[in-house]
Amino acid sequence: MKVASISPNETDPVAETTADYEVGYGKPPRRAGFQKGRSGNPKGRPKGSKNLATLLNEALDEKVMVTEDGKRSRVTKRELVIKQLVNKSAAADLRAIKQLTDIVQGVERQAGALPVAPSEPPALTPMDREVVELFVARLRRQIAAEAAEAAAAAETEQSG
Repeated sequence: MKVASISPNETDPVAETTADYEVGYGKPPRRAGFQKGRSGNPKGRPKGSKNLATLLNEALDEKVMVTEDGKRSRVTKRELVIKQLVNKSAAADLRAIKQLTDIVQGVERQAGALPVAPSEPPALTPMDREVVELFVARLRRQIAAEAAEAAAAAETEQSG
């Protein structure tokens, strides 16, 4: 283990600047700061660590053996959970029915089958109204100018 000396020496640039550096609130001693070239989190996030969504998907995609109607088959845990939820819903389990309808609505919303109810647009502020009125006035002037140019061009063609 290397121990740095606290006494200043000639080759240490930090020691040269500490003489005119005032230590106080928001100004820690120079030697107490971060060392150059060393990360604040040296170990960092471990490589290959997985987030919750990845772990959940991996667990749901595992295959298990199921005996259904006397036949053994391999299905994913995801399929098994959905089958059990549908079966409980069919048996009039109110909690399962609620969960199933929420899942179905979420899937349909993602697929775009259920349109999301449009929300009311926010009311315009007086500043917004002023901007819109100025924009409409500018468009009207532009349209009138273009119409005048078109009429002038048509008139010169007729006379010419």
